Order: sequence, then structure tokens, then C-alpha cells
Amino acid sequence: MSTDPTSPAGRISASKNIRFYLTAAQPCPYLDGRRERKVFAALDGHDAIELNDSLTHAGFRRSQNIAYRPACDMCAACVSVRVPASQFVFSKRWRRVLARNEDIVSNLAPAHATYEQYALLQTYLKDRHFGAGMSDMSVFDYSAMVEETSVRTHIIEYRLNSEEGRLIGCALVDALADGLSMVYAFFDPRESSRSLGSYMILDHLRQAQQVSYPYVYLGYWVRGSRKMAYKTNFRPIEALGSSGWTDLSPLLDKD
Repeated sequence: MSTDPTSPAGRISASKNIRFYLTAAQPCPYLDGRRERKVFAALDGHDAIELNDSLTHAGFRRSQNIAYRPACDMCAACVSVRVPASQFVFSKRWRRVLARNEDIVSNLAPAHATYEQYALLQTYLKDRHFGAGMSDMSVFDYSAMVEETSVRTHIIEYRLNSEEGRLIGCALVDALADGLSMVYAFFDPRESSRSLGSYMILDHLRQAQQVSYPYVYLGYWVRGSRKMAYKTNFRPIEALGSSGWTDLSPLLDKD
């Protein structure tokens, strides 16, 4: 397919000869009554890591060995967002979240799927995303999501320091040249008092600060989508627009 040379995808395509493809329109999972299309490219070959770095910076997300971003007709609601880790301050609110989870131990592991992880994912999906596209994911689908990667991917398991190390959260993460990209995260919804979704983001911001990574990429934010609203709680936050990455906070303050 052809790409606009002024777009991030177009600039990358011109310099790396990447072949992009466009999906057919499907119902939008975020906004009722809308249709979505995606542009995507394969992440393969000896330069897959560099390509994933470049495409993530250009607003793409990774799913297995594919990088994609929205390319919807007459809609640009999906906005790629990231948090500048060095500028992030752990406010009193966030310190309370960390304190509530002091009994959690995290373990960084290779991108290998386990039945224990899959069982936790099923519990999460049935509670938070029942009937959504991922809710019927099989163990083989989950294994592909985790293990089919040609880039620097790892999974972080979050376990209680008691109860024989019960698994209560997982985060699938790509390590980039300029930060961490949170590909997918899920947790035990029965532990609602812990704010585990926020905790895992805070933990990645803490990791990024410790190793001087500039950014933590959070994927897409959609104004008006309750599913995505939590991402803008982490500020300062930057959004990718026609003029590049800019601070989204002033726009949010007007809402």
C-alpha cells in the first residue's frame, strides 16, 4: 500500500522500504457505531528490533510479529500516548498505591507462556472484558501472544509474598531503545482494593527511572472511552500528533 510521506509511517517506509498493509473495516471496540481499520507491517528479519523501536516511536503497537496502528476513515480518535519517566513524580496518591502492594514480589522472565498465567488471564477477561474479542482466547492463542516475538520481549509476573506466591498480575513488555512498551497487562480482578492496573504502570515507571529509560509507552488513548481513561491519570503524558510528540496535559486540563 502507499503511505502519506508526511506521516510517521510514510517517513519510515521511505527510509526502510517497509511493506504496509491495510485491514478491512471492522466494528470499533472503543466507540459505538464506529468502524476501524488498521495499517500493519511484519516484524521479521535481522532488523526486527530496530524496526519495532522505530514503529513504536511512530505510534504503532505490536501484536506478535506484527506492528499496527489505526488507519480509520474519518476518525482519528485513537492517540498513541507515553509517559516521560524522568519527569514523572510519585505523588501522595501513587505512593499510597505502592504502599498497598508492598507485599508483592515481581519477577522478570523470558516471554514464555504458562498455564498459570493463562488461568489468571481468563479470570481477568471474564470480569473486565466479557464478550470482547479476547474473551474466547484459547491457551494456544495466549501462547502465541506471548511467545511469537522477534524483538526484546519479556514478561513480568507479580506474586504475593505470602499465600505460596500466588500470581496476581502479569505484564508483557517490549524493551525499546528509548523505553518500555507495555504490550498487554492483566491482573486478578478480585484484588480490586490494590489498584493493580495502576500499580503495574507505576512499577514500570519506577523501572524506567532506575535504568534511565526516557519513556513508558502505554498504547492508545481514546477520548470518550471509559476503557482508556485511566491512562491519562499518569502525568505528564505525551501524545503523538501531526507535529510529533507533545504534552497532552494542557488539553486534558481543559476537559
